Amino acid sequence: MIEVADVFRRFAADYLSAHGASMLLSHRRAIEDILNCRTAALGGQVWRCEQCDTEMFSWHSCGNRSCPKCHTAQTREWLERRRAEMLPVPYFHITITVPEELREVLRANQRDGYGVLMRAGAAAIIELARDPRYVGGTVGVLAVLHTWTQQLSLHPHVHCLVSGGGISEDASTWHPARRNFLVPIKALAKLVRGKFRAMLRQTCPDLIIPDVVWRKRWILHVTAWGNGEQAVLDYLARYVFRVALTNARIVSLDDETVTIQYKERKGGRSRTCRLSGHEFMRRFLQHVLPRGFHKVRYFGLWHPAQRNNAARVRQMLQLQATPKFDPPPDFVVPPLTPSGAQPPPSIEPLICPHCQGRLIFIRRLTPRQAMGP
Repeated sequence: MIEVADVFRRFAADYLSAHGASMLLSHRRAIEDILNCRTAALGGQVWRCEQCDTEMFSWHSCGNRSCPKCHTAQTREWLERRRAEMLPVPYFHITITVPEELREVLRANQRDGYGVLMRAGAAAIIELARDPRYVGGTVGVLAVLHTWTQQLSLHPHVHCLVSGGGISEDASTWHPARRNFLVPIKALAKLVRGKFRAMLRQTCPDLIIPDVVWRKRWILHVTAWGNGEQAVLDYLARYVFRVALTNARIVSLDDETVTIQYKERKGGRSRTCRLSGHEFMRRFLQHVLPRGFHKVRYFGLWHPAQRNNAARVRQMLQLQATPKFDPPPDFVVPPLTPSGAQPPPSIEPLICPHCQGRLIFIRRLTPRQAMGP
């Protein structure tokens, strides 16, 4: 399988030579991490087969959130923590898409612009849901930022998971949403646009954006997402740790171009897109977010300041719900490491690929960089 790291090895040096002086630190870091991921540069472990004495090397992952080889274990652990926070209610999936005329504005002001987009979207959902005509309470909103299309073009949008109901202002009553209706979509689109404009003007007062841009219609989609905990986990697994491009979608690589696979928006048919190495680097890196930027944020009932109210609502709803006797899901999280103990190896090749014997951990390998002067 061709990997993003293989593409970087082919084209990153030329791209850095052409744009290195003006590149963001987060882009340089992503290139370095992806190139080093699961190589001797990051260190690892040595394993030996009990039967045939074959030694195997298991290299550490880089952990960069743009790396397509990382986050499997991190996703599993994160999802398990979220399981305890979810409410036993229906949910709605709201997608908020930025008009084309604003995409480059956000690209040039990633930290401020993307942050404003997430806050404005969540604030509009919460405000409209509080209206007694719709929900009449404060809903929980989990917002996830994505910036790409299947062809790696710039397409900033926010996926919001919204609880199908909200808590009253005095935190004493739960107001359930209607079965397939949360808030009116056209009113929500206008409110998101207005809040985004006001927040962006306050955050970036020097930005000059023509008035005609603010008359453009924002595209929003609202979908009833299903009932209960499993629907929430399915949503989270699908969106939270997704990266712009997985290794499986790279079809071919030569000295000048990269071919990637994508699905048509209409019809879902598979197509291929051939890009020059330089264009691939540009498209991939424009989706690398600034260091420290939180692409997953919590608002309303799920805001950290509302944890006590959320716990009260969860307990109240669980007491009202019909008891379930389904067997627990097969979902195992590795135990925590005792204080002071060495963490277990991050990748554990327990079975020998040659004779199917058991592999025994032998020793750790220090990162290659640490052996320099």
